[in-house]
Amino acid sequence: MTAIGPRPRGLPIAPVAPPARRRLPLAEHARDVDRAHRPRYAVWELTLRCDLACRHCGSRAGKARPSELSTSEALDVVRQLAEMGTKEVTLIGGEAYLHDGWFDVASAITASGMEMTMVTGGRGITEERARQLEQAGAKAVGVSVDGLEDMHDALRGVRGAFRSAIDAIRLLRARGLRVSVNTQIARPALLQIEPLLDRLMDEGIEGWQVSMTVPMGRAADEPELLLQPYQVLEVLPLIARIETKARRRDVDVAPGNDIGYFGPYEEQLRARFHGGHRMACTAGKGTLGIEADGSVKGCPSLPTKDYVGGNLRDDDLQSIWERAETLRFARDRTEKELWGFCGDCYYGEDCLGGCTWTAHVLFGKRGNNPYCHHRALELLARGTRERIVRVEAPEGLPFDFGRFECIEEPWPSDELDRARELARTGEGFLNETLARAGASITSS
Repeated sequence: MTAIGPRPRGLPIAPVAPPARRRLPLAEHARDVDRAHRPRYAVWELTLRCDLACRHCGSRAGKARPSELSTSEALDVVRQLAEMGTKEVTLIGGEAYLHDGWFDVASAITASGMEMTMVTGGRGITEERARQLEQAGAKAVGVSVDGLEDMHDALRGVRGAFRSAIDAIRLLRARGLRVSVNTQIARPALLQIEPLLDRLMDEGIEGWQVSMTVPMGRAADEPELLLQPYQVLEVLPLIARIETKARRRDVDVAPGNDIGYFGPYEEQLRARFHGGHRMACTAGKGTLGIEADGSVKGCPSLPTKDYVGGNLRDDDLQSIWERAETLRFARDRTEKELWGFCGDCYYGEDCLGGCTWTAHVLFGKRGNNPYCHHRALELLARGTRERIVRVEAPEGLPFDFGRFECIEEPWPSDELDRARELARTGEGFLNETLARAGASITSS
């Protein structure tokens, strides 16, 4: 396994985002299916400004977008979200608190009867900002932590980022706020995830949301940060072990949309889902993403250029939600869209290719997601595995992506028995040299 080497520069360079795409066409009429779905959950990038320089940042955050929504414009968006029946709004960035009107927007969300939550890297969470979050009525705050101290600082691009995140957890808990942690699993940090959660539970967190690093933005610049598809054989047992441990301490573990799919741990990890497994993509069905310049898409993670359906400076939210073609794709999706392994999958009708974001930023189109536990197990049964290889680099803009190929290959003879044992018992890891890869990134 290739070790993670030093970067060619000290910190990622934050680009200026292109101007918002304006006056996009909408369908003449809304259909019954469009009116039947409502954005129960909205994730709102209040600003793209950021005080960290994360190596795996999909939005390449740092500098504000050209012409971000003013506070008065944002307050009108709050009104529209409430009128659409939204139940929860999560403020993100960049760093949401770097928007001059963040407190007014947060307070308005709560006053409108919606739950307000925030996700933060924690670097700028002071006692004053923690107090403001309490005053604004925050339901919960998620602090992003991706590894133990040296690893986290290396991934986040700022020395001291880990200590700032821990301080933020303590300050927020001191105000009585519910604090959870969001973790992206990067390949070099895999062996640190379990001890990391032990450390975070000692800090009193109440929830942990875990996902994989997905190759968008800066993460596509460094493929060495990405887990290989066959590594879901170790990631899913790892998360299941952690969930069992966390449950004993009343910590709720929530795997992200890009993890799982019909493996032996789904029922344990998706107990809150109907049927006990991850459902198909809900972008534009129950979820909504808003970018800082008023651009609207069905999911906050989806690439801007392919999935923005309208702008709130041109059309009202209801019109965009109901009549933008790029927000309708999940409502209209069928098995006909599936290809590759997913095209013939037994679970295709239910799963519909899993996480749209993951598939699209790998291959430039949705409908085939190699990060699937069921898929990895099926391939293992015939002695093969899948490996992704980047064949085209991203251009360097927010929410951009390159292009990858997925190669099916025989398992190396010296790893096949270990992979089968791991699939049978769920214990251990495929390759302990990951630890050395982790050491390499922290020295860069």
